[in-house]
Amino acid sequence: MGESKRRKNLGLPPKNNKKSGGDESPRLFDWLPITINQRDNFMKLSIRASWFGIGFLVLLWIIVRFIGPAAGWWTLADAI
Repeated sequence: MGESKRRKNLGLPPKNNKKSGGDESPRLFDWLPITINQRDNFMKLSIRASWFGIGFLVLLWIIVRFIGPAAGWWTLADAI
């Protein structure tokens, strides 16, 4: 027998799941539908994304400055 049928047969109210209520953290401002947890998650995501961007920029610089000319794909303007 499922939980809901058992509770119904015993005359109990339906089970109240706190997870189904959504994010229970307080809002950043009353008029703005953004919670404090969402703000913190966005900050973590933006920091991680910026580190990936910095890594990509360094990798691109290494390819353009060293690997491309060494492979003969192009020549550098200052190497003439």
